[in-house]
Amino acid sequence: MAPNFPLRNFNCKDEELPVICRFVAYSFKRDLADFSAFSPRFNEEYVTQFESRIAEVSDLVEPKSETAQLKIITERLHASMSGLLLPLNRLNGYITIARQELKISPADFGITAIRKSINAKDAEGVIKALHLILGNIDRNRDLLTAHGLQADLVNLFAESASAISADKQTSYEVQSNRKTIVQNNLGKLNALYDQLSEILNIGKILFKGIDVVKQQEYTFNELKKRVRKTQSTSTDKTESNEANSNPSSPVN
Repeated sequence: MAPNFPLRNFNCKDEELPVICRFVAYSFKRDLADFSAFSPRFNEEYVTQFESRIAEVSDLVEPKSETAQLKIITERLHASMSGLLLPLNRLNGYITIARQELKISPADFGITAIRKSINAKDAEGVIKALHLILGNIDRNRDLLTAHGLQADLVNLFAESASAISADKQTSYEVQSNRKTIVQNNLGKLNALYDQLSEILNIGKILFKGIDVVKQQEYTFNELKKRVRKTQSTSTDKTESNEANSNPSSPVN
């Protein structure tokens, strides 16, 4: 019989919930006098409880140690994949000068596919393309060796496939374990959301028809949009910086 886990009360990603709550905590503390005038329930103790729950849930969904570990793994994965670009240029050269005898294009060899996967940071695609490349090398090893292909280059592709596969598996295991821990502590996320909902409901009562900006600050869907916009902007900047430091590979 499947375990009877509680259902999520909230309509957002687990990791978005504490971010939304931090936005609301800022507005709530700023407007605490208005909330307190509405009801004595909203006092400093209430603020402390809300912030404590935010901190606890933040550590559940994105613990610092695991976040740092995943960051290291991701950076290593990206470095392993981008590090294949120059070796691929060399392999492409051997395929080109042996093309008449090989009767296989660089695209069919797997060069085009792996470059697309590297640019997309698609580790699974890179692994799949590396296996195709290694298979094609193995089937044409004598011919490519005659044109200058060295064992070191072949070993580099094999070692990269193993390293990328290992990091991808480790990343999966870390994230899977974290999801299990979050699921087992879902009651804490629901409790945080329940308190958030109370603040949002009273915030809308206090500022509806009075202050449009503040009303939006206490509207869940508006807050969710802001979180996702902030995350999207951050991702775009990161990808732009990485693109500037890792120029695209030459066209086949």
